[in-house]
Amino acid sequence: MSGIRAKNTQPEMILRRLLHRAGFRFRLHRPDLPGKPDLVLKRWRAVIHVHGCFWHSHGCHRFRLPATNAEEWASKLETNRRRDTVVRAKLEQLGWRQLMVWECALTGRTRLADAALLAALDRWLRCDEWTGEISGNRASGRG
Repeated sequence: MSGIRAKNTQPEMILRRLLHRAGFRFRLHRPDLPGKPDLVLKRWRAVIHVHGCFWHSHGCHRFRLPATNAEEWASKLETNRRRDTVVRAKLEQLGWRQLMVWECALTGRTRLADAALLAALDRWLRCDEWTGEISGNRASGRG
């Protein structure tokens, strides 16, 4: 567990490079905001959370509860989900729009093409929706 990074993960770096190449500017992990969001785009009063599918219990092919110590894992992952809910509520109260980008949209067999991902990001940033979510391409995954 000590080797699990909270910052500068591969999915986060993919998203950061893509946004920066497209001309979007942002701040990273602002400590003055609840939960230290991964990316903060002040111009749009928006934050982007880059969530790992396992650690945040996403319902995609990348999430599977481990067979060993299943109770402990379930408890840990439930704590993560509760914390996410609290952080989202606090950010909303402060007037920040929020987008969740899941790991499956950035890596692996269900990842979105860069152009499709950038189009979805751009569309959400320029709209007036308070929340949004970008997941991987379900047609490429199992089931």
